[in-house]
Amino acid sequence: MDRIEDVAVGAEGIRLGQLLKLVGVADTGGAAKMLLSGGQVRVNGLPEDRRGAQLTPGDVVACRDRRWRVG
Repeated sequence: MDRIEDVAVGAEGIRLGQLLKLVGVADTGGAAKMLLSGGQVRVNGLPEDRRGAQLTPGDVVACRDRRWRVG
């Protein structure tokens, strides 16, 4: 899990559930919620369980041995 993929979302950022769907680890909001409630998602190294958590440029999200940097 050393490679970080950059995801361009714009200066306004994106909500965590939307990002998980955008990068393809969750097909639906419900699937994203299951990942989050199962403790499988970390934001900037900390566990995150809020699907609506607002991400801003520079945040790093990790899930299922993959990492993304919001840009």
